[in-house]
Amino acid sequence: MKKFRGIYLKNENEIGLLREAGRIVAAILEELRLQVAPGVRTLEFEERALELCDTYKVKPAFKGYLGYPYALCCSVNEEVVHGFPSERVLAEGDLVSFDMGVVYKGFFGDSALTVPVGKVDDVAGKLLAVTRDALFQGIDQAEVGNDLYDISRAVQKYVEGRGFSVVRRFVGHGIGKNLHEKPEVPNFAPAGAQRVSLQPGMVLAIEPMVTAGGPDVEVLSDKWTAVTKDRSLAAHFEHTVAVTKNGPVILSVRD
Repeated sequence: MKKFRGIYLKNENEIGLLREAGRIVAAILEELRLQVAPGVRTLEFEERALELCDTYKVKPAFKGYLGYPYALCCSVNEEVVHGFPSERVLAEGDLVSFDMGVVYKGFFGDSALTVPVGKVDDVAGKLLAVTRDALFQGIDQAEVGNDLYDISRAVQKYVEGRGFSVVRRFVGHGIGKNLHEKPEVPNFAPAGAQRVSLQPGMVLAIEPMVTAGGPDVEVLSDKWTAVTKDRSLAAHFEHTVAVTKNGPVILSVRD
C-alpha cells in the first residue's frame, strides 16, 4: 500500500475489498431504513444491525471502538452523531440518523443516512434534502488533482447558501484498514489549510452533518452523544468514496 503525504493509497484489490465492505453497510442501512416507523424503539435498530452483521459474517466496526458500546450510532432530532440506541420510542415527525460501520476481511466500510419518521414538517424535509444533496456536491469534487478542500468548500457553500449550518467539531476522514485514517475531510474550508492534492487510490468517508440552527454542538454526560447546542434539528449523510482516474466512485452502495 503506497502513501502520499501520510495518506494510504489503495490499489485495485484493496478498493474491491472496501467496495464489498461498503456494499454490506449499505444493505444493512437499507434494512434499518425500512424498519423506521412511529412507535419503534431505537434499540430495535441495534438488535437488527447485529443480526445482519452475523448474516453477512462481518464484525461491527463501532462496537468497542474507543469504548463505544454499540454497533450502531442512532441519533434522533437534535442529536447530531454518536447517539446511543435505547428504549426511546420514535414519534411521528422525528428524524433518526443511522451511522454504521463493518469490518470485512480487514477493511472497513462506513456510511450514514437520516430518515424521516412518518410525515415531517417543512424545515425537517428541507434539512434532509439539503444535507443529502450537499454530500453529492462534495463527492463531485473528489477528482484527481482537485484540492481536498474543494470537497469541503462545495459542502459548506451548498449548505450555507440554503440557510443551514455545517457542524465543525466532527469531520469526515480517510478509511481503509483503519476506520479513521488521514486525511480529515471537514465540511467547511479551514482557514489557512495547506493544499492537499487528491490522488488516485485515496478513499474518503465524506459526511456532512448539518443543522437547522447554529453550528455549535455539545457532548452529553454519556461522553458520546453530540447534540446541537441550540437543540435545533440535525441531519447526517455519509458515503465512502474512492478517488480514481475515472472520477469519484461511491463504494457504500448496494448492488
